[in-house]
Amino acid sequence: MEKTINEPTIVINGLKKYFSVSNTFLGRKKQMVKAVDDITLTINRGEIVGLVGESGSGKTTLARVILNLTRPTEGSVMINGIDMMHATKDEEKQLRSEVAVVFQDPASNLNPRQTVASSIMRPMILHGKGKTEAMKKAEDALDMVKMDRRYLNSYPHQLSGGQLQRIAIARALVLQPKIMILDEPTSALDISVQAQILNLLLDLQENMGLTYLVITHDLNVIRYISDRIAVMYLGKLVEFGPTDEIIGNSKHPYTNGLMAASPILDPKFRGQKKELMGGDPGSLIDLPKGCRFSSRCSKVTEHCKNTLPGNYKITSNHQVSCFMYEKELPKLIY
Repeated sequence: MEKTINEPTIVINGLKKYFSVSNTFLGRKKQMVKAVDDITLTINRGEIVGLVGESGSGKTTLARVILNLTRPTEGSVMINGIDMMHATKDEEKQLRSEVAVVFQDPASNLNPRQTVASSIMRPMILHGKGKTEAMKKAEDALDMVKMDRRYLNSYPHQLSGGQLQRIAIARALVLQPKIMILDEPTSALDISVQAQILNLLLDLQENMGLTYLVITHDLNVIRYISDRIAVMYLGKLVEFGPTDEIIGNSKHPYTNGLMAASPILDPKFRGQKKELMGGDPGSLIDLPKGCRFSSRCSKVTEHCKNTLPGNYKITSNHQVSCFMYEKELPKLIY
């Protein structure tokens, strides 16, 4: 199926998610954790967007808000034209079948006392399908993820990591979703099984016209599977653009640091010197006044330390949040 990448399916506008925490023993003084802080982006139908960033950057919180598992503090999420903040019960039910999620550790998300068949059938039973129809669709889903139907009678502890991930994907597919959010889909797998799962996901995406949001730390996974890459740092979206541009011509110093930290797989480039990123990711509670990356950036100025940068347009499809481009590029207005 040919990709259509100009029809918005997920539209995020000014999204914020803050958590209130106590920093004293008696809990009298409150501080805000800005896990997601003013994110605006659009994911188009049939597109694969990779979401990357260090631990604590807000990737999983953003996914939870998109899934309506966590209510936003401010801003909006539109999925297929439905406002998640003001969706009716019928619209919520519709979205539960249209948006599927595959979690990071499939073993912990499958009931150890239930067979594979029961785990795959459960979403359909909850949506009112009869057991006979649910079993037929479970068999079809197992065919789609290229597993033998005899595994329907197995229990999770009897399966390998790669098989468990295929089961998790099958369970996500049974309601015929249009969008899939995948949280570290290959993190617990060895390299050969990773390749099998990624190729399976690409085949499913092409055959079913699915839209993917893939959350991962592995830049080689993102490089292989994504059409566009979104880079988050301490709750902020610092760069967003086509995969080739982000990998080969990234603009934000943080993105450059992530790329430098990624192992080079091509022997032709292994002799190249890298400028490795120093420091640690910092805290979402004690945020700097200006640019979130200012304490680790080799190109930092006083302006960076005191003022948050806007989003600047590199190309029609590539934006970056960095003052280095303030004078030469137009600022995006949302």
